[in-house]
Amino acid sequence: MDKPDRAIRSILIVGGGSAGWMAAAALSNSLSEGCDITLIESEEIGTVGVGEATIPPIKTFNQSLGIDEREFVARTQGSFKLGIQFVDWAKLGNSYFHPFGTYGRPFDMLPVHQHWLHHRHEAAPLDDHCMAWAAAKRGRFAPPSPDQRSVLSTHEYAYHFDAGLYAKFLRAYSEERGVTRVEGKVADVTLNGETGHVASVTMGDGRVLAADLFIDCSGFRGLLIEGALKTGYEEWTHWLPCDRAMAVPCASTPDFTPYTRSTAREAGWQWRIPLQHRTGNGYVYSSQQISDDRAAETLLANLDGKALADPRPLRFTTGMRRKFWNKNVVAIGLASGFMEPLESTSIHLIQAGIAKLLALFPDRDFDPMVVDEYNRIATNEYERIRDFLILHYKLTTRDDAELWRYCAAMSIPDTLIWKIDHFRRYGRLLARDADLFGEASWLAVHVGQHNFPERGDPLIDYRAPKGREWLARLAQVMAAEADKMPTHQAFIDQHCKAAF
Repeated sequence: MDKPDRAIRSILIVGGGSAGWMAAAALSNSLSEGCDITLIESEEIGTVGVGEATIPPIKTFNQSLGIDEREFVARTQGSFKLGIQFVDWAKLGNSYFHPFGTYGRPFDMLPVHQHWLHHRHEAAPLDDHCMAWAAAKRGRFAPPSPDQRSVLSTHEYAYHFDAGLYAKFLRAYSEERGVTRVEGKVADVTLNGETGHVASVTMGDGRVLAADLFIDCSGFRGLLIEGALKTGYEEWTHWLPCDRAMAVPCASTPDFTPYTRSTAREAGWQWRIPLQHRTGNGYVYSSQQISDDRAAETLLANLDGKALADPRPLRFTTGMRRKFWNKNVVAIGLASGFMEPLESTSIHLIQAGIAKLLALFPDRDFDPMVVDEYNRIATNEYERIRDFLILHYKLTTRDDAELWRYCAAMSIPDTLIWKIDHFRRYGRLLARDADLFGEASWLAVHVGQHNFPERGDPLIDYRAPKGREWLARLAQVMAAEADKMPTHQAFIDQHCKAAF
């Protein structure tokens, strides 16, 4: 006797933008036959568009789709990103770099930073022992070398790009693979009376669209995950108090940096993201500390080029859905939660949600065991990223404004206390399940914001004599290799310049 067909045969993605079209592209690439994929989006509903900076895993996503890097960068007015420079976070006048990659290779049984901590009063700054910063501070870029013996193999990179152009690029990719786009707005959602699953959505013009699996990419509204299923939301503004942003593009300048810049301001922080055709800027701030008008004035006063539009406001509540997957609805992107863009995680969280869905792809039974595992992994991911973001605020020594005084004094999650205490004791960087950011990332913030350990790893007492000379040589070699790289502009002009 033939078994009943339990396979998912239809998927409806509600919402476009980066989240919707990334989901459509990945699903159409993986489910090449036997499943109809439809995406609803309305040209009347704009996208948030703060996710123009990314982290290295975006390369894996694009590669899985077979996307050529040079074409992608050119089509999205993109540029390259070696990390993030943080200005005025620890204290006014101080800056440090969060690199993509590592600080050299472990030496004489210990990581580089343990040697540096032992000799830090006579060594060059920690940043100078990082290939990503050696290139970034010189405005230079080249991909890492495959030769693991070379310092040129120790850096990584991601991209800056126009999120709207990326969505357009992926739309073309998806439609070539059979995805159907439906223009319009959802007016109503119908639930199955027996299961409570979403059965269909009704469009504003009366069309009814049904599916087996629904992907909610409707942004902050969470049209399905919250509007229809009342899933609930866990708020984190007591740890991450910024709740608004102003965004504005400005004209490009000669300072075409291969990195993002985050500058701490009185009531939050300002981002700077250089693209080929413009520079993206924004001020993320706490509405308790500054008015919207004053935030816009502050942003406009701190641009390095002519503003190309009026500042666009955005309101948000940092946190996550209590379930990312509820019944037959999976929330992706802003519908699943919001992390302020301090560490460029918004695009990554879209990518991670899609990857988990494919790894735990359901049939029409929607086995609760599968759904629970998805939610467990997603919750861990969000909480670990949350802790890393809180670290930036908690470690400030600034006392010139109420926001920073509050952050320095606030209580923090036990999971973060555990990490801070281990570093403060012996300079050790410990990881837990689902840590997106690795040792180099945590080290950059600890040291950059002057959280130095009481003492180093006890092993350093047995290995220290060789460390000083080796550190000096490492910094010299990195500087020399960076000087040989092409400039960021020259690399793009040669390999992936946009057709303006």
